Parts: sequence; structure tokens; C-alpha cells
Amino acid sequence: MSSRELSEWAAYYGMEPFGERKADYRAGMVAATIANVNRAQNSKPFKPDDFFPEPRFDEADDDEESWVKQQAMAAMITAAYGGEDRRGG
Repeated sequence: MSSRELSEWAAYYGMEPFGERKADYRAGMVAATIANVNRAQNSKPFKPDDFFPEPRFDEADDDEESWVKQQAMAAMITAAYGGEDRRGG
């Protein structure tokens, strides 16, 4: 897979998440629907993320934490393909 193709897949995943986390979210939507039709009239409505521990997909990571994670992932991918870290320092 080329760097361009990997970037395209990453961009696509950013727009349309897929995989197990997305499947968990779909299951959470079903569970929330069932719980909401059976809840007391004055109680707070359930949300899909009330039914699984992962954060919601539309919640952004903290900017600094996200940057650190991205930098670490890039370093791991570079090392895995025998690349050289040219950041210096």
C-alpha cells in the first residue's frame, strides 16, 4: 500500500468510520432505541454511547494528545517499513 493510498483510507475512515467500534456504536443505537421506548416519561433519554465504554465518534481527541498519538504512530510505521526518522534532535 502506498503512502497516498494509506492517507486516502485514513481520510475515508475520518468521514465514515468502520470496524468494530462502528459496529459497537450501531449496537448502542439499537439498545438506546429499545431503552428509550421503555423508559419513564420524565426520565432522561438514553444515548448510544450509554451502552458501551468507548467515546462517541464525533468527540474529538484533545489536540495535544492527538498530535502526540499521531507522531508516535508515524514513527512506528516508519520503523516498521525500515524508514529513517529525519526529524532531528
